[in-house]
Amino acid sequence: MLKNNIEMDVKMRCIEKSTTQAKIAENIGTSPSYVNKIVRSKEQIMNKTFLAMMEDLGFDVELHYVEREE
Repeated sequence: MLKNNIEMDVKMRCIEKSTTQAKIAENIGTSPSYVNKIVRSKEQIMNKTFLAMMEDLGFDVELHYVEREE
């Protein structure tokens, strides 16, 4: 599970960079509605578009795997 709030991180970075989700979509070659779907999703979405979107905002994406407690 991602432990940060992706929606808030994206919104704050858009403000910091004076950009929009629509501009990110244009930069990474997808639709604004798809970017919005990824940002607002309650499910954990990790795909090529998500990675490109976060890189466009200046984030490095790291995945951490943690052994489950049983």
